[in-house]
Amino acid sequence: MNGNKAFWGIVTAAAVGAIIGLLFAPEEGNKTRKKIKKKTNSLATDLIEALEKSKEKASNVAGQIKEEGEEYKDAAWDKAEEYSDAAKKEVNKYQ
Repeated sequence: MNGNKAFWGIVTAAAVGAIIGLLFAPEEGNKTRKKIKKKTNSLATDLIEALEKSKEKASNVAGQIKEEGEEYKDAAWDKAEEYSDAAKKEVNKYQ
Protein backbone atom coordinates (compact mmCIF):
# COMPACT_ATOMS: atom_id res chain seq x y z
CA MET A 1 0.00 0.00 0.00
CA ASN A 2 2.83 2.41 0.85
CA GLY A 3 4.49 1.69 -2.50
CA ASN A 4 1.27 2.72 -4.22
CA LYS A 5 1.18 6.02 -2.32
CA ALA A 6 4.82 6.67 -3.13
CA PHE A 7 4.20 5.95 -6.82
CA TRP A 8 1.30 8.41 -6.99
CA GLY A 9 3.30 10.99 -5.05
CA ILE A 10 6.16 10.75 -7.55
CA VAL A 11 3.81 10.97 -10.53
CA THR A 12 2.03 13.99 -9.07
CA ALA A 13 5.27 15.74 -8.14
CA ALA A 14 6.72 15.13 -11.61
CA ALA A 15 3.61 16.50 -13.31
CA VAL A 16 3.42 19.58 -11.09
CA GLY A 17 7.15 20.22 -11.43
CA ALA A 18 7.03 19.95 -15.20
CA ILE A 19 4.06 22.30 -15.48
CA ILE A 20 5.55 24.87 -13.10
CA GLY A 21 8.86 24.75 -14.96
CA LEU A 22 7.14 25.31 -18.27
CA LEU A 23 4.95 28.12 -16.96
CA PHE A 24 7.96 30.07 -15.74
CA ALA A 25 9.99 29.47 -18.89
CA PRO A 26 10.66 32.65 -20.87
CA GLU A 27 8.86 31.61 -24.08
CA GLU A 28 5.72 32.58 -25.93
CA GLY A 29 2.43 31.29 -24.56
CA ASN A 30 1.86 29.20 -27.68
CA LYS A 31 5.14 27.35 -27.29
CA THR A 32 4.60 26.92 -23.58
CA ARG A 33 1.11 25.48 -24.10
CA LYS A 34 2.47 23.07 -26.71
CA LYS A 35 5.19 21.95 -24.31
CA ILE A 36 2.65 21.48 -21.51
CA LYS A 37 0.40 19.46 -23.82
CA LYS A 38 3.32 17.32 -25.00
CA LYS A 39 4.55 16.72 -21.45
CA THR A 40 1.02 15.96 -20.22
CA ASN A 41 0.52 13.44 -23.01
CA SER A 42 3.87 11.85 -22.19
CA LEU A 43 2.99 11.61 -18.49
CA ALA A 44 -0.44 10.19 -19.34
CA THR A 45 1.17 7.54 -21.53
CA ASP A 46 3.62 6.65 -18.76
CA LEU A 47 0.78 6.49 -16.26
CA ILE A 48 -1.30 4.21 -18.49
CA GLU A 49 1.69 1.90 -18.96
CA ALA A 50 2.29 1.81 -15.20
CA LEU A 51 -1.37 1.04 -14.55
CA GLU A 52 -1.34 -1.76 -17.13
CA LYS A 53 1.75 -3.27 -15.50
CA SER A 54 0.10 -3.01 -12.08
CA LYS A 55 -3.04 -4.65 -13.42
CA GLU A 56 -1.00 -7.48 -14.96
CA LYS A 57 0.95 -7.97 -11.73
CA ALA A 58 -2.26 -8.02 -9.67
CA SER A 59 -3.75 -10.56 -12.07
CA ASN A 60 -0.66 -12.77 -11.76
CA VAL A 61 -0.73 -12.57 -7.96
CA ALA A 62 -4.45 -13.37 -7.92
CA GLY A 63 -3.78 -16.41 -10.12
CA GLN A 64 -1.05 -17.61 -7.80
CA ILE A 65 -3.26 -17.15 -4.74
CA LYS A 66 -6.08 -19.05 -6.42
CA GLU A 67 -3.72 -21.87 -7.38
CA GLU A 68 -2.35 -22.11 -3.83
CA GLY A 69 -5.89 -22.07 -2.45
CA GLU A 70 -6.82 -24.97 -4.74
CA GLU A 71 -3.77 -26.90 -3.54
CA TYR A 72 -4.69 -26.32 0.12
CA LYS A 73 -8.29 -27.31 -0.56
CA ASP A 74 -7.18 -30.52 -2.29
CA ALA A 75 -4.77 -31.36 0.54
CA ALA A 76 -7.51 -30.74 3.12
CA TRP A 77 -9.94 -32.89 1.15
CA ASP A 78 -7.40 -35.71 0.92
CA LYS A 79 -6.74 -35.51 4.66
CA ALA A 80 -10.49 -35.53 5.39
CA GLU A 81 -10.92 -38.66 3.26
CA GLU A 82 -7.98 -40.25 5.07
CA TYR A 83 -9.58 -39.57 8.47
CA SER A 84 -12.96 -40.75 7.19
CA ASP A 85 -11.47 -44.03 5.97
CA ALA A 86 -9.66 -44.52 9.29
CA ALA A 87 -12.88 -43.84 11.20
CA LYS A 88 -14.81 -46.33 9.04
CA LYS A 89 -12.17 -48.98 9.73
CA GLU A 90 -12.46 -48.39 13.46
CA VAL A 91 -16.26 -48.59 13.33
CA ASN A 92 -16.11 -51.78 11.27
CA LYS A 93 -13.92 -53.41 13.92
CA TYR A 94 -16.80 -53.25 16.40
CA GLN A 95 -19.55 -54.47 14.10
